[in-house]
Amino acid sequence: MPGIDECLLEAMTLPGARGAAIVDWTSGLSLGAVGDSPNGDHEATAAEAAEVARAAVEYRAFAPAEGPLDEPADDGGLPVEDLMLTTRTGFHLIRFVATTFDSSVFLHLWLDRDNGNLALARIRLRDLAERLVLA
Repeated sequence: MPGIDECLLEAMTLPGARGAAIVDWTSGLSLGAVGDSPNGDHEATAAEAAEVARAAVEYRAFAPAEGPLDEPADDGGLPVEDLMLTTRTGFHLIRFVATTFDSSVFLHLWLDRDNGNLALARIRLRDLAERLVLA
């Protein structure tokens, strides 16, 4: 089971991967980052991606109205699994990571639009999120 560094390096093997990070979405802090950053600053990118992630989890338009939003669902997961954002030059994937402890972590992958495979990236991020070990 991969830790943070191994997880990020594996994410970067995806076709078109430009950058990857593991981010705490409540604080906006990056737990690790590799590759490029869309704005040249991994910490700023982490904080901005955390804003998007928080909005998706907190707003009822995206999350079911069952139970408190800051608590995992009965199956241990958050109400939102992942997010996909498309820009003119790339794709951003955010995959929430379910943990056994009170955590709010997601994987953020930035893909080149011309070379990235969005479907493959989504499947591989799901797998990475399930295997990620946070200690």
